[in-house]
Amino acid sequence: MSLAIATCQPTASADVRANGAEVRRLLRESAAAGARLAHFPEGFLSGYAVADVTTWEAVDWTVVRDELEQVAALAGELGIWVVLGSAHPLTAPHWPHNSLYVISEEGKLVDRYDKRKCSHTEVTRFYTPGFEAVVFDVDGFRFGLAICIEINFPDVFADYDRLGVDCMLVSAYPVDSIFATKARAYAAIHNHWLSLSVPAQTSHLFHSGLIGPHGEVLADVGGDPGLVVGTLDREDPALHVALDLARPWRATARSGEIYQERRVSDERSRVRTEF
Repeated sequence: MSLAIATCQPTASADVRANGAEVRRLLRESAAAGARLAHFPEGFLSGYAVADVTTWEAVDWTVVRDELEQVAALAGELGIWVVLGSAHPLTAPHWPHNSLYVISEEGKLVDRYDKRKCSHTEVTRFYTPGFEAVVFDVDGFRFGLAICIEINFPDVFADYDRLGVDCMLVSAYPVDSIFATKARAYAAIHNHWLSLSVPAQTSHLFHSGLIGPHGEVLADVGGDPGLVVGTLDREDPALHVALDLARPWRATARSGEIYQERRVSDERSRVRTEF
């Protein structure tokens, strides 16, 4: 069983109309390449706070909604799933969520992930935090969602591991290159795929792409704006150890029963200051 996904690395801007047009262009390219899902960076549609938006009063939410509806309509026309970063407005005077919209192949908005671990700047000046994990299934693969600074919180990824995700979709607007190393580590620790989507402005730090359950990069966009299509393939021989051996064994190990049933009562075990 396999599934192709497009990891996108578009050029971000404060122009919502331009951002929406770029999403639709990349959706057409993704669908033409056989992708079943297209993944976009953090805050892309509305513009990301600080980098693209200095005040929410400058954002026309009617335009954001219209562009989102156009993206959803095209997704339905092309028969492709979309995970798209954008701010999601709340009732005034509350700040928006930093969100990922999940749009189905039928062109319907089926869920939304709201960033839970917001940065200090975000939570004190720009965004309202969310509180729930989000998973969804496409063609027998389960996806989980995370945003940017959440890469620094192992509990976020452990939570998704318990929810049985096959692939994490991590959207970001990064500020350092170690971010990619952390992403590869989580993929290897939890033995799942990880799609990492960032804007082209940050490609000097690392590139967008798909990481395999063994922690190796399977597909790389490169340094220019664009996308790359990678495949989640459960039958890939290179992933046999990660998927068929390591992942089930680690689940057993985490439960702890295999160790508890082998625990012994021995004086030489209790005394730690003698050989």
